[in-house]
Amino acid sequence: MNERWKDLAVAIGALLVILSASGAFTALRPRDYVEVKDYQGENLGSINDFRENSIKGPQFVNAEDYILEIKGLVQTPVSYTYDDILEDNPSYEKIVTIYCVEGWDVTLLWVGVRVMDLLEEAGALPMGDTLIFHAYDGYTTSLSLDFVKDNNLILAHTMNNVTLPPERGFPFQLVAEEKWGYKWIKWVTAIEVSSNEEYEGFWESRGYSNDGDLDQSFFD
Repeated sequence: MNERWKDLAVAIGALLVILSASGAFTALRPRDYVEVKDYQGENLGSINDFRENSIKGPQFVNAEDYILEIKGLVQTPVSYTYDDILEDNPSYEKIVTIYCVEGWDVTLLWVGVRVMDLLEEAGALPMGDTLIFHAYDGYTTSLSLDFVKDNNLILAHTMNNVTLPPERGFPFQLVAEEKWGYKWIKWVTAIEVSSNEEYEGFWESRGYSNDGDLDQSFFD
């Protein structure tokens, strides 16, 4: 390697150290593998087949500092670290297509933990029939607890065999199958058990359907 390339390598290494120390890079572990493009004979889209449409741009969450809160109408509020969630819960995989109201869609292999498994320790109270999901950027949306339970919804940590990139919602994105894309909340930081069936999240309070069902208009 000539001196020019050595100098460039040193400079890049120093920049990576600075960015890592500042928290600009997210610790993407433990599933940083090569992206798969087909699974069990089914063709998949790519983790790059998304348009950036989040309300505040990509969020960069440090895995070492991450906490997921289970709160609201529960017997015992619980907080989980990133490692807690990955190590203490079985992972499930699903091939699911996300449909955006902008007209595009992507079919991917999602791997994650069941929302209901995360709620089990906290223990939802009988009057809690709605789950409000909160995100790192302030985004919120909600789903009925029965829908989440009946469909075994997962919080995905991996897509197409690759740990979620920051722009795709690291550390966790809700895989809200059968719902429009605005229900697929990214950067999830809290799940709140509520009795407010009429709760309106970010887009719902701006005229989008609270149900978010794919077989219905996304506008109320």
